[in-house]
Amino acid sequence: MGRIDDFTTHMQGGYQFKGDSIDMGVAMLDGAPIAGCGVKIPLKTLNRHGLIAGATGTGKTVTLQIIAEQMSQKGIPVMLMDLKGDLSGIGAMGVSNDKIEERHKLIGIPYAPSASTLELLTLSNEKGARLRATVSEFGPVLFSKILELNDTQSGLVAVLFKFADDNDLGLLDLKDFKKLLQYSTDQGKEIIEKDYGKISESSIATILRKVIELETQGADKFFGERSFEVADLCRFDQQGRGIVSIVRLTDIQDKPKLFSTFMLQMLAEIYQSFPEAGDLDKPNLGVFIDEAHLIFSEASDALLQQIENIIKLIRSKGIGIYFCTQNPYDIPESVLSQLGLKVQHALRAFTEKDRKAITKTAENYPISEFYRASDLLTSIGIGQSLITALNEKGQPTPLAATHMRAPQSRMGILTSEEIDRVLQWSQLISKYNEEIDRESAYELIEAKLQNAKKEESEADVEVAARKQKNDVKEEPNLIERMSKNTMVRQVGNTVVRELARGLLGVLGLGGKRAKSKGLF
Repeated sequence: MGRIDDFTTHMQGGYQFKGDSIDMGVAMLDGAPIAGCGVKIPLKTLNRHGLIAGATGTGKTVTLQIIAEQMSQKGIPVMLMDLKGDLSGIGAMGVSNDKIEERHKLIGIPYAPSASTLELLTLSNEKGARLRATVSEFGPVLFSKILELNDTQSGLVAVLFKFADDNDLGLLDLKDFKKLLQYSTDQGKEIIEKDYGKISESSIATILRKVIELETQGADKFFGERSFEVADLCRFDQQGRGIVSIVRLTDIQDKPKLFSTFMLQMLAEIYQSFPEAGDLDKPNLGVFIDEAHLIFSEASDALLQQIENIIKLIRSKGIGIYFCTQNPYDIPESVLSQLGLKVQHALRAFTEKDRKAITKTAENYPISEFYRASDLLTSIGIGQSLITALNEKGQPTPLAATHMRAPQSRMGILTSEEIDRVLQWSQLISKYNEEIDRESAYELIEAKLQNAKKEESEADVEVAARKQKNDVKEEPNLIERMSKNTMVRQVGNTVVRELARGLLGVLGLGGKRAKSKGLF
């Protein structure tokens, strides 16, 4: 057998699956596509997560689009995190041209334009259904990790959450939590310390500063009601295709803390809400995170640990997470090691650091007798990539330098008119864009403080009235006024003495006799 025959046998054996799969393109040998060597990814292992990496302009976004649209066509709902605003074209049919027809002729797959059904979601002021979550839904542990608190501060957060639960104080938005922080060091300090332990004012002040920092990045729009139900990500259109939900994030690129907060909460909510799925023929949901380095660039060790734990566990719920970034090492190694699918576009070797990164990246791919991965990483062209996935037994497929297929949807963005039509079709906007500000911790604590202030004011008025009453004495009568006059008192004493003497005289007791008896 010749080298091409050996290569064909190797690739066909490595990419032959019993179940359904998605098509990525065709394997190349010595830079040329080889007919019959299709590169596929089995639906069964799409919950084992993935990485799409490569330098700017090498085709990462197009690869993301290829995978996402095919998952949708296979009945798998998809959520896309769109930070650059260039993924909305998946909702419009692609247009064939000579280059696309030539590419698909080499691949051996007919080009069939198609579009996915879209739902537009937003965290901020972009058009779409609003994504929100309450502070209570985060819980004290996750909320503390988001704020990057130490153990002491995290313990205080747990105490305040418990106090709020015990007293029916709903923690819905950041306004509620800030009010509770202030209350815990002021009027409510004695009440809380009585049952929950000592409150450190310095720690509370630190927590408040952290909350304000999060608030300045726009998190006040994310925390609140109505909470987004993750089940609404798993919907299907009338043809049974999975709906593609695009989270529009173009205006929060400079707010990594808000992005990581949302992403972590969303993954945690999905993990908690979805039942254990076991061994599925295809995943329940695919989540694509474009510009994934923004999640990890400013994440604390605690936050990274939380993300790693979720990535490890969430696949058992039938969820596949896919990170799209320029360099594989934008993703922490602890997370990178959990990814079953790797699609690597070209890397650039401008510096010594770049060359070292390429060598290190090449070591992550299976050894192949047909390729030298470190050489391919700098030589493959636009629309080509190195691919390895997991087969249905969980084993890595052969490394394939792949000539990629073209997306069936538009390689570009929707116009404003097209976006408006998507919004008119939306079944979620009417559900989630209603402003709700029901009575919660802020209003309840404020009412409690106002009542206490009112009672204190009424008590002060009562005390003042009693004091005023005690200060105003009754007007003395004529005898009392006369008795206080010295001259009158002396005259009175004389009159009394003379009356006594006259009385004694009548009784037969003279003056001397009276004196001798000690009466005067």
